[in-house]
Amino acid sequence: MKIIKPLLLVLTLGLMSFSAIAPVQSLVSKSASADGSITWKTETIDVGQIPLNVPKAIDFEFKNTGKTAVVITSVQGSCGCTATNYTKEPILPGKSTKITATYNAASKGAFSKTVTVTTSAEATPKILTLKGSVI
Repeated sequence: MKIIKPLLLVLTLGLMSFSAIAPVQSLVSKSASADGSITWKTETIDVGQIPLNVPKAIDFEFKNTGKTAVVITSVQGSCGCTATNYTKEPILPGKSTKITATYNAASKGAFSKTVTVTTSAEATPKILTLKGSVI
């Protein structure tokens, strides 16, 4: 009798955790795909050689090719050396916009940085890459 109660508790909690996870995942996928579609002009930009201690702004452009407005919900640089700027307004169908990543060229040598962009149009964040060499 002492073993049955803990066993039933573990079994109940285990079954409850499975039933709570499945609906959440399916809702996320459906809402992201229903909101729209975007097409990136390029996902990687090589800026070549840039001078030391001169910040370099790089623009990543995309177009809303879907039927509904797209909202950029988050843009995150991979380190503190990359600042980002983007529109907070919805991008209407057929319209284009850009995300600006500014790299602080504070040390010499090759670099490769990423910018992670989350939008209402894609279920997974888009990883953009900027690279070059500081001389």
